[in-house]
Amino acid sequence: MNTRRPMYRRLSNLRRFNHQLAPAGSSAGATDISGTWAFSVNLEGGPQNIKNTFVFKQEGEKLIGDSSGGFPEGKVTGTVKGNKVEFSVEGKNKLVRINYTGTIESPTKMSGALEFPKGPGKWTATKK
Repeated sequence: MNTRRPMYRRLSNLRRFNHQLAPAGSSAGATDISGTWAFSVNLEGGPQNIKNTFVFKQEGEKLIGDSSGGFPEGKVTGTVKGNKVEFSVEGKNKLVRINYTGTIESPTKMSGALEFPKGPGKWTATKK
């Protein structure tokens, strides 16, 4: 008599049940946003459609990278948890730090809010 087959069926049924319990759109790990992204920033009461390029490298939830072509140019550090992203850019002169929070909407689109030293703003990004 083979006792392995009933155990296999139970494990298979348990896996199916666990997938049914997971919320729609959830995943076991963070969404990987590694690559080059074109950002457009609109500051409240300030400049609009400011262009910037970010190159992200992600390992698990840890996010690092570089910002160029806009203000400030500098190093990026942050996290990605599920479809949420949080990161900061510290200018090369270390006098300016901008904090970004947002939502990963698809593998090629993100958007969110930022906190600039002179006030808040909104951003959108498209993967190149």
